[in-house]
Amino acid sequence: MDSGNLAWVIIATALVLLMTPGVAFFYGGLVKAKSVVSMMMMSFGALGIVTVLWVLFGYSMISVDSPWSFAGNPFADFGLTATIADDPTGEGTIAVAFAATFAIITTALISGAIADRAKFGAWMVFAAIWVVLVYCPVAAWVWGGGWIFNLGSLMFPDAGVEVIDWAGGTAVHINAGAAAFALAIVLGKRVGFSKGNHKPHNVPLVMLGTALLWFGWFGFNAGVTAAPLGEEGGLGTGLIIINTMAAPAAGILGWIIVEKLKDGKATSIGAASGAVAGLVAITPACASLEPVWAIVLGLLVGAVCALAVELKWKLGYDDSLDVVGVHLVGGLIGTVYLGFFAIDTGLFTGGGIEQLVVQVISAVAVLIYSFVVALVLGFAIEKTIGFRVKNEDEIAGVDVSVHGEEGYAIVER
Repeated sequence: MDSGNLAWVIIATALVLLMTPGVAFFYGGLVKAKSVVSMMMMSFGALGIVTVLWVLFGYSMISVDSPWSFAGNPFADFGLTATIADDPTGEGTIAVAFAATFAIITTALISGAIADRAKFGAWMVFAAIWVVLVYCPVAAWVWGGGWIFNLGSLMFPDAGVEVIDWAGGTAVHINAGAAAFALAIVLGKRVGFSKGNHKPHNVPLVMLGTALLWFGWFGFNAGVTAAPLGEEGGLGTGLIIINTMAAPAAGILGWIIVEKLKDGKATSIGAASGAVAGLVAITPACASLEPVWAIVLGLLVGAVCALAVELKWKLGYDDSLDVVGVHLVGGLIGTVYLGFFAIDTGLFTGGGIEQLVVQVISAVAVLIYSFVVALVLGFAIEKTIGFRVKNEDEIAGVDVSVHGEEGYAIVER
């Protein structure tokens, strides 16, 4: 890797790492004022525990030698001893850091479903176990030579298709969204759960978080290329960049149009949510769609997710910050959409049914696996150390009861 390309991967790593504080701001603004510290701490807690586990053994688990391996050997390079010894340029070690940022933000995303009512210690236990049992194996399946990576050649050896998941439609968004759905079921509804009863306490904080997420997403999507612009083998870096701009922009429009038609007003929270929905959907598809189809995807996912977030009121699960409605639904749409419109292999862009089949199988498999493991793990934690705070602590505010801090302390002098 030349020095310019190495520099870009370092920058991309920093960009993606910044996305986790971006999630903290985005989620923090959406909760009530007495929960903002707790909400942001769950993102920073994930950053702490996942990074340490990743360096110790997590990275060793995301590559496999056989499509049928569950995950890599966690002790193959414990503490990155072999990586450091065989990496005079630092290229391999930087790759470890870049991959870590994906594991961190995937775990942090889950926390939005349990806002206002979760114990921090229980969350940290969940995050540590979930990243080992779910994220690392799924990353190995999707990107590390596992069964999803090889699904196209296994099912359709002569069709020339493979599962397309450029930066994490399955491994990140469906994975996190399914786990969030499970935890929302485990922890139950917030006190006073009803439509209109829980409103964002700080809209500017939400908009700031959205800006940081969108900024970091260019590292998220384009950092995977690891090839400089203008050179053969760049893997469509320019296409990735423009799609990462166009899809979320269209997502804003799709969401606020639905809001205007449904409620009579287009809101800033809706615009922010539409942008995130567009970013979620373009994550697996950014290198495999023409820009026009990226815009169509953004409009579609913005509109559908604006409707999907209403499902919790009808189905009775309390996904506090709509991780299911945005990340699970958006990830599913972005992943399956490729089966219809992926360049050369989509059903309507020169290919056959094969691309759609492998996209659907991979999406459903990750959804089911992550949901089931998270559900079992969540119930195990709830029945042992307890996952949810007491009702009186929830009403008083989890910031003081769990962390002994206030997000907005007014001191008289």
